[in-house]
Amino acid sequence: MTGFEVIREFPAAMAGREGAWRFIRGFAAAWGSPPADGDGWSEPELDATEARLGVRLPVALREAYGLFGRRTDLVGVQDVLLGPDELHIVDKALVFRVESQGAARWGIPLAELERPDPPVMIRLDLADKASESWDGWLDRFSHACVEMVLSESLVSPEELADGRELDDDEGGVLEGRFTRLPLPDYPTSQAAPGIRWYAGRDVIIRDDGAMIQVRARTVEALDRVRAELPGEWTTRFG
Repeated sequence: MTGFEVIREFPAAMAGREGAWRFIRGFAAAWGSPPADGDGWSEPELDATEARLGVRLPVALREAYGLFGRRTDLVGVQDVLLGPDELHIVDKALVFRVESQGAARWGIPLAELERPDPPVMIRLDLADKASESWDGWLDRFSHACVEMVLSESLVSPEELADGRELDDDEGGVLEGRFTRLPLPDYPTSQAAPGIRWYAGRDVIIRDDGAMIQVRARTVEALDRVRAELPGEWTTRFG
C-alpha cells in the first residue's frame, strides 16, 4: 500500500468500526507487513468461545478478531490480545487483553456486550485485591484496538523506536511541532495523567506525561525527531 498517512486517516478511525479496521490494515501495510489470509480467527472458533462462556461477543470484537486477531506483531509484541480460548470473565467483565507482566487487564462490561462497539474498562493488578476495580478507559472497543496497534508498534522493531523523559518545561513542544491525534485522553494507571498521541511525517509519538515514546516508519524519520527534540534518548542506532 502507498500513500498511507496517519494524520489523514486517523479521524475516520475514530468515527466508526469500518474506519478503525481500515486504519489498522493501512497502518500494518505501510509500517509493517500487509494484511494476509490467516491473520484472523475463524467464525467457528469465535462461536465456540460464545458457547464456552455463555455470552454473545460484541460485533466489533468478532470483526477485530476475524481481521487481525492472530497478528502478534500488531496485538501481542508486549501486552497480549487473548486468543478466543483464553477469553474469560472477571467480576462481570469479559477480559480480552492482559499487560505483559500481569499489571493490568482490559475488559468489556458484561452489561455492554450487546452493543456493537462497546466501551472498554481497565483493571489494575493491586497488592490489595479488595481495592481492585474496573475503571473507565476508552468508549469504544474499536478505539481500544487502534490504541493497541499503535502502542504495540512502539516496541518493535527496535531500530525504529526510541524514547526519553519529558521535562516539565517541554509540555508545549509536542503541541507546537506535531499534530495531536484525536484519540481521547485515557489513563494507564490511577496516578498517571491521560495519554496523548501525536504524529508527524512518518512518525507517531505517545506522550505519557513524563515520558515520550516514538515509533518511526524509517530510520531517517526517527533521526529527525531526535534532532527536533534533543535530549537523553534511551537508545541510539546507526
